[in-house]
Amino acid sequence: MRFQTFALLAATALSAPSIAATVAPAAPISSLVRQVAIPHTMFRLANGLTVIVHEDHKAPVVAVSTWYNVGSKDEPAGKTGFAHLFEHLMFNGSENLPGDYFKFLQQIGATDENGTTSNDRTNYFETVPTGALERTLFMESDRMGHLLGAVSQGVLDNQRSVVQNEKRQGDSQPGGLAQYALYENLFPAGHPYHHTVIGSMADLDAASLADVKQWFRDKYGPNNAVLVIAGDTTAAKARPLVERYFGAIARGPVNRPAMATVPTLAAPKTVVLKDALAFTIISRNWAVPGLLSPQMAALDVGGSILGGLASSRLDKALVREEKIAIQVSANYSPLQRAGIFTTQIVAKPGTDPAKVAARANAIMADLIARGPTADEVQRAVTSEVAGRIRGLEQVGGFGGKAVSLAEGQTFAGTSNFYQRTLAAYAAVTPASVRAAMQQWLNRPALTISISPGQREAYAETKVTKPAAPKAEEAPPKPTRALPPLGRLTALQWPAIVHTSLANGIPIVYAQRSAVPLTQLALSFDAGNAADAPDQRGLAAMTVGLLEEGTTSRSSQQLAEAEERLGANIGTGNTADRSTVTLSALSPNLAPSLDLLTDIVQHPAFAPAEIDRVRVQALTGIAQTLKDPTRVAQRVLPVALYGPSHPYGGPAGGDPAAIAKFTRDDLAGFKQRWLRPDTAKIFVVSDRPLADIKPLLEARFGGWAAPSAARGVKAFTAPPARPAASRILLVDRPGAPQSTIAGGQLLPVDPRGDTVPLQAANDVLGGSFLSRLNMDLRESKGWSYGVGSSAQLLANGVAFTVSAPVQADRTGDSLIALTGDIGDFLGTKGVSEEELSLTIANSVNQLPGQFETGAALLAAMMRTDLLGRPDDFYVGLAARYRAQTAAGLDRAIRGAIAPNGFTWVVVGDAAKVRPQLEKTGLPIEVVEAK
Repeated sequence: MRFQTFALLAATALSAPSIAATVAPAAPISSLVRQVAIPHTMFRLANGLTVIVHEDHKAPVVAVSTWYNVGSKDEPAGKTGFAHLFEHLMFNGSENLPGDYFKFLQQIGATDENGTTSNDRTNYFETVPTGALERTLFMESDRMGHLLGAVSQGVLDNQRSVVQNEKRQGDSQPGGLAQYALYENLFPAGHPYHHTVIGSMADLDAASLADVKQWFRDKYGPNNAVLVIAGDTTAAKARPLVERYFGAIARGPVNRPAMATVPTLAAPKTVVLKDALAFTIISRNWAVPGLLSPQMAALDVGGSILGGLASSRLDKALVREEKIAIQVSANYSPLQRAGIFTTQIVAKPGTDPAKVAARANAIMADLIARGPTADEVQRAVTSEVAGRIRGLEQVGGFGGKAVSLAEGQTFAGTSNFYQRTLAAYAAVTPASVRAAMQQWLNRPALTISISPGQREAYAETKVTKPAAPKAEEAPPKPTRALPPLGRLTALQWPAIVHTSLANGIPIVYAQRSAVPLTQLALSFDAGNAADAPDQRGLAAMTVGLLEEGTTSRSSQQLAEAEERLGANIGTGNTADRSTVTLSALSPNLAPSLDLLTDIVQHPAFAPAEIDRVRVQALTGIAQTLKDPTRVAQRVLPVALYGPSHPYGGPAGGDPAAIAKFTRDDLAGFKQRWLRPDTAKIFVVSDRPLADIKPLLEARFGGWAAPSAARGVKAFTAPPARPAASRILLVDRPGAPQSTIAGGQLLPVDPRGDTVPLQAANDVLGGSFLSRLNMDLRESKGWSYGVGSSAQLLANGVAFTVSAPVQADRTGDSLIALTGDIGDFLGTKGVSEEELSLTIANSVNQLPGQFETGAALLAAMMRTDLLGRPDDFYVGLAARYRAQTAAGLDRAIRGAIAPNGFTWVVVGDAAKVRPQLEKTGLPIEVVEAK
């Protein structure tokens, strides 16, 4: 299991006799590999732009992904962070698209729109309705060929502040400074990977307008780019458009991305850090070959076997059996010129971290010396191939088919690199894993130890008086006209079929045939709201323990069985529901369902597993209390709903209660809440219902409800909304950022017509172009991102605001937030321009929102939770088009009281409180528990 943010784990209870522990064999890897295909056409313009077109007509959307072969490794000394800074500048308008680029993306209903920078490349991507493809290509060509006239000193200064707040936000996280120790010590000075992508504050401070413009001229020519168009189009349609809009862009200088070798440390090296942690983290790191190495697959599989799979050797020994670690991981991160292999252990509090690390090193040494088993290799490779099959469902985004094609062409010079990679995984053997690990991981390692304590002083940006503004040249007049939109196809919603099993469990089914995949959710009417006030965290712990062993399989055996099948089984809780989910390769559906059945109906609740999960949960909460953002998430629900309300529990649960949970508590929760008469099964599959229902009937149709009484949630009236706003201040000394979280309960029926309220919130704080985000991020540069939402629960609606801000602007930011909200709820409501943009975005993005089976499954579950009709989303377009500015104003002004907020501020109280006093709001210092 890869290292991740601590979350509360859970458990379930005893049931009927176990089904047989044997599982039918999985489909062979070779047959799975054959299902991964991305047919495409490639051509190159005279100016060097490489274009790849892939057809996928399952939905009326097209992904456009532009990759530039430049990343942080290509930055010269003194200019770290430039690649990422320039990525931000590309979203601030071009010569023929003035203003914020997101405005034009929202007009066409783009989804999955973003840009990212890595060590090796910078990419920009969006998925758009088919009828918006021509306009999207115009937009991408305008920022490729017509950008510099729109890049001003003011734009640079603003985005520099935004990037520096992004850096603060990451750096302020516990352990956030470890990345600098990793790159600076693993790669020598002068090596292209010696510095991080985000760069240093000093270099960002020093970036000049001339510097960034030259960066564009040198790196952003069409001959240094790959354009991928994937989705509901053809090469015959796409090519003339690409030639029309990109063909006249001049070729840029020949780009020579930085070359690099794989360095070896002269001797083992240890870096010791202190930070706001509840435990000690020890990682070992090696520079190894990168993405293009023939040993890439073997190193990756080796990392999975060591610490990447749920069944990994480190997990099995240190977490499950010896219980001396809370979490472990091992992973291989391939860069273009080199890679990084990392092992990481989170020592259990109370153990000697050095001894835990020594034990981990011994396990790794044994794997290197002896090599893995054939079964371990098969499980790791099956998991990898299954993940790639799941990725075929999405045309764009962060990991869809466009990414596979662009990555191969950019880094390997071939768009079919994904096939070569899959073949390499399929060819991995125990011997090849052993050889690769012996060659590269017996070399000296960089060890980074992070233990609880005071972190070193933070290197802040220079505090200087702003220079007098210079008179800037007027932006050039547009020379290219924005093309009109084509016909935009309405949302294509599948037929939703309702049926039931013999015992009455309802089934809600939809068919999606794009990939051989079945997505299933077994949803129970439970969730965190089922916790008694003195047992907060019981639902989460119960549900989480479902995967930690059954009456016939240990947690280790369950993990191994899932991996052999390429299945993903997960558990989770929301406020209103507890769910067990399955993502199965349809050829392996029957045996995958066998595992799901065992997990749901026959949990063992073994005492040793309960104790282990309890320690993980308590340690996770202890760490949460050191993270400003997560502290605010724990404090706000209790403040809004009150501690006795079903929705009033702290996120993660109450540590005092969790410490006392017994096996009887867990089994009792299972008997009352996780049972067939509280269950509903949601399915999205490429297989017809006629195939699916008999499989479910055989496994769940005979499941009988226990004799124990079914649980009942005790919803009472929440506290009255305060007549005046207030501030709850949580002290976190030394925090470089503050987290502001505000909220209030709304007099709104979650099952009623919430479209006007949601649309009004899009204008206020629900989108990138919202009032709150544009003010604090784009205008003032005090935050990396601000947002608000109306959270619809089954029995209530809460309006919340979230704003991580730089520490020295905490008071100013809260004043700005309250002012913006007050203005919006007063005399400065929704403008006609804002209404038009919000409605266009809401309507046009509907086809892209439900491209994948997982998105459709989530929508089906939400529709059920809120009592909406099956075709709710089909009718949304007409309902959005019927909205007026006055209607949106009435909805949000009738729901939100401008002076009814509870504001939670988490930050360095010594620095923050004097700022907050300027707001005039009463301040109460509270402790997060």
